[in-house]
Amino acid sequence: MIGGVFAGMVGVAGVGVYNLYEGLTGGDSGSTTSPAAQAAPAKTGPLAPAEVRDTSQAFLAAWAKGDDFAAGELTNDPTGASDALAGYRAQAHVTSVKLTPGAAQDTTVPFRVNATITFGDKKSTWSYDSALTVFRGETTHKPLVDWQPSVLHPQLTQGQSLETGQAKSPDVVVVDRNGRQLDAGNYPSLKAVLPQLRERYGSKVSGGKPSIETWINDPDGGLGESLHVIARGTPAELATTLDPRLQAAAEQAVTQRAQSSVAAVDTTTGGILTFANNPVTDGNNAFNAAVAPGSTFKIITSTALLEAGVRPSQPAPCPATTNFDNGKMFHNVENSSDLSATFQRDFAISCNTGFIKLAASLDESSVPDAAKTYYGFGRTWNVGVPAYDGSVPGGSGDEMTEEMIGQGQIQMSPLNMAAVTATVQNGTFHQGGIVAAKLIDGPLAAAGAGLPSDIRADLKSMVSLTARSGTAAGAMGSVSGSDVGAKTGSAEVDGQAKPNGWFTAYGGDVAAAGLVLQGGHGGDSAGPIVTAVLKAS
Repeated sequence: MIGGVFAGMVGVAGVGVYNLYEGLTGGDSGSTTSPAAQAAPAKTGPLAPAEVRDTSQAFLAAWAKGDDFAAGELTNDPTGASDALAGYRAQAHVTSVKLTPGAAQDTTVPFRVNATITFGDKKSTWSYDSALTVFRGETTHKPLVDWQPSVLHPQLTQGQSLETGQAKSPDVVVVDRNGRQLDAGNYPSLKAVLPQLRERYGSKVSGGKPSIETWINDPDGGLGESLHVIARGTPAELATTLDPRLQAAAEQAVTQRAQSSVAAVDTTTGGILTFANNPVTDGNNAFNAAVAPGSTFKIITSTALLEAGVRPSQPAPCPATTNFDNGKMFHNVENSSDLSATFQRDFAISCNTGFIKLAASLDESSVPDAAKTYYGFGRTWNVGVPAYDGSVPGGSGDEMTEEMIGQGQIQMSPLNMAAVTATVQNGTFHQGGIVAAKLIDGPLAAAGAGLPSDIRADLKSMVSLTARSGTAAGAMGSVSGSDVGAKTGSAEVDGQAKPNGWFTAYGGDVAAAGLVLQGGHGGDSAGPIVTAVLKAS
């Protein structure tokens, strides 16, 4: 627990109107008669200002002196008040206290607390504001302090107490792959994820030294908020796989498009290199979006077709519209057509109808099987924080043909599609995480079967063609290097004016995927976001 000095809850206007009370809180002085007990006979009716002043003065003086009994007798809960004040010294280790009252506000008296805490050889001054209220007792008609735990400290509630000691564990800072602390102030998309990481894995990391702090104890024995730090410890470091350069690039890129998300992974290990969202309060769509991926999914469909014996150079005409087995009529974006197209040309120009006409080469299980065997779907992805696993349910008839072009019931996140593209580049699916695998609760999804070498070579050739002269060329033109590949997608949604824009690509050992909800053509909307990340690698 790491906390700060509490200050500023109650104003201290009028400081000096009353006396300053201070003393060494050395325990019960043995006094049995409070100053208020020597006052004039009890009155009735509303409290006079002098009664409020005298009662609060006597209470604060007894507290500062360490006379718990006398202070308790001036309240409506003598036992509770005296026990709490004794605990203030014994459990919170307050060795002296100065109490400076402010001007009364009717029957409420604000006061400033300057407490000296001594724990071992460490000493610290703790300053905060509190207040007390005086009322007339129903039985004795004497003015009494209305005892509440908040008198001792304004954040205390019934049953709570204060304790000073060594924190149960060191503070934990989350660091990037280079060992530098990650701060949501610099990387807004990490705002929700950093606390999740500390909560899940903070107790699993070694190193660091706990702070000495004053905190709130809850009635059930749990530790509440830390209120004051006497001596700071050394934080333990929780390492992530995040790359600071890529994270900065991703954060900047998503600001250019509303409702956008991006995720990138290391093609060798599957480790998450970056993710970003705009807005940052959307539940982390980079990991948790569950929407149709459109034509980016044709990478998996193509894997099934290649496995079924379809060759990239095989003629596969691309008419403006077509259906399969008298089923649903499909069309291409902007109703384009290319009757001389080959299979790899259909892939490069993202021709829906060419893929629908190839449905006869597959059966109902072909695409789901390829997704599971080679790309890790149908398994649980434990990436270290909440993340969607992706879904390729399969089906017959129109559902089968819709899934061939990434529509129907197929659902993906940018992280899912980044992993698909990384698998093409690497040859084998690796389900990575955001922290070291040894820290993650539960097993990681097993590595997929490696893509057959001929199928991988054909897929790499097709995504490279798409990046250099197909629908992804506009965005990928700014990405240097010869080992690149990409695929665009535009996923239609019923009742939505514009499709969701998708783009996935790799460059070297980084694979990324981006989504822009209602973004239209993926190359125009999500493409620049993905390529900004690739260029930063």
